[in-house]
Amino acid sequence: MQIKLEQKNDVMICYIDGDIDINTSPEFNKAIEKIARDKAAKVVINFEKVGYVDSSGLATVVAALKRLKTYGGRLKLVNLSTKVKNLFEITRLDKLFEIIENEQEAIKGFV
Repeated sequence: MQIKLEQKNDVMICYIDGDIDINTSPEFNKAIEKIARDKAAKVVINFEKVGYVDSSGLATVVAALKRLKTYGGRLKLVNLSTKVKNLFEITRLDKLFEIIENEQEAIKGFV
């Protein structure tokens, strides 16, 4: 898994390339810790290159949301594949997260 953080205006974009599973969740968590340390208020996680998420990956994404909310940060998920989006729907996590079709819409949606 590769993770790239990029600032676009006042929005932090986290690009993930690879699966989020029990082996890669710690690496993903480190990236989220950096975002939280920097107190990024507007965060987008781009799932365009994520093909698979397991339960530990879901737990890490939920933990990221909780961590950002502690200081008023907002998190949006974008570019979820059908398979990954279905996982969020089956687990009802689609009710917890803002899931947006693409990065541009997510950035525009921050007010």
